[in-house]
Amino acid sequence: MSALLAVAVLLTGCAEEGRSSAGSSSSATSSGPAAGTSASDSPATGSPSTDGEGTDTDSDAGTATPSFPADTQPDTSEASADASVTVTDIRTGRHDGFDRVVLEVGGSGTPGWDVRYVDVASSQGSGDEVAVAGDAVLQVTVTGAGYPYATGVEEWSGPDPLPGQGTENVTEVVFDATFEGTTVAFVGTRSQAPFRVYALQDPARVVVEVADPS
Repeated sequence: MSALLAVAVLLTGCAEEGRSSAGSSSSATSSGPAAGTSASDSPATGSPSTDGEGTDTDSDAGTATPSFPADTQPDTSEASADASVTVTDIRTGRHDGFDRVVLEVGGSGTPGWDVRYVDVASSQGSGDEVAVAGDAVLQVTVTGAGYPYATGVEEWSGPDPLPGQGTENVTEVVFDATFEGTTVAFVGTRSQAPFRVYALQDPARVVVEVADPS
């Protein structure tokens, strides 16, 4: 009888050990997304180049940055044929010899731009004058733009105006509107200094840099 009891105890112990091992194996292999989520719910790479306070970072600088022109003439570039973008973020920053304004976009295709100094800041559609602090106004028009309902991307919502972050020439950025394929923002400056414009990708950005006052 004691021999039979010993065998029963031994079999019970083996069964408990088997269940414990199975549970440990299941826990070790459950490192993927939790139930009810997909891979797309995980944090994406290529996150926006912002510090959360509307200030640009070093990743907003292009490796092939064009030189500053000697004058203040308009700078334009065509959008790609399939462009349909929405401005998702605007940020400013101070750098050695110039200020930077970055307009980040989401959507499809590559945005174009038309950047130029204007005598008066006028709102798209209505034509109403827009108040912009500073002695000069640099109008930044992003082309290839689409409304949020078409691009599926939420449009930037402020602060508006966005003050310059420790900037020397840029006073503020005032966001106007998206209208008939273009989005406009006005950059207030203390003087009509030379500027340069270029594009960056991942994420897509239109970068405007304004030289220090002469």
